[in-house]
Amino acid sequence: MRDKVVVITGAFGQLGRVVAAQAAAQGARVAALDHAAQPPAGFEVAFVRGGLDLSDEAQARAAMDAVLAELGRIDALINIAGGFVWETVELGRAATWERMHRLNLMTCLNASSAALPHLVRSPAGRIVNIGAKGALLAANGMGAYAASKSAVHRLTEALAEQYKGQVTVNAVLPSIIDTPQNRADMPDADPSKWVTADELAAVILFLISDAASGITGALIPVAGRV
Repeated sequence: MRDKVVVITGAFGQLGRVVAAQAAAQGARVAALDHAAQPPAGFEVAFVRGGLDLSDEAQARAAMDAVLAELGRIDALINIAGGFVWETVELGRAATWERMHRLNLMTCLNASSAALPHLVRSPAGRIVNIGAKGALLAANGMGAYAASKSAVHRLTEALAEQYKGQVTVNAVLPSIIDTPQNRADMPDADPSKWVTADELAAVILFLISDAASGITGALIPVAGRV
């Protein structure tokens, strides 16, 4: 991991911060991209760019170009940017499905498309996407979210086939992640069964390591004890 340039989208969020910190601790040069304008306090990595809309293709390409100009190359891309909405079909709106598609699929697609010309030049190019265990069988109110994450799964598989032998492309499929927000939203749940951000980050960073060179096109459930 030492001196590898690792780009993380959604890096200012709960999971992104943990992944960035673990990657930096292992010697990576981390480039953090996020929609939020400013990173959280104490967030220190090699490159930071906030205020981005990665669902916009031009902004995604400009961000990757900026990383390349600053850090010289891109070895790995971790696509964490996304969002979640619980909404039933009969009480919801088509705009919700469009928003989930934009936040979860298009950010992943645009960031990957912009990074791949640089990743293929790395001796060990890697992409890790964040899918969802809940996209394997959509529950009530999860239609829009599950559909968008299912699309991320299919994108992962398609890119893995296209870039086989050049760039590995995998996805992790978490269940509920133990975050302060999820604890607040589900006060009656048992968070000890959820996957922690540290556990999920460890799997993600393994997938961008040299040891994971033989894994591509995998959709890996990381579901804690649910």
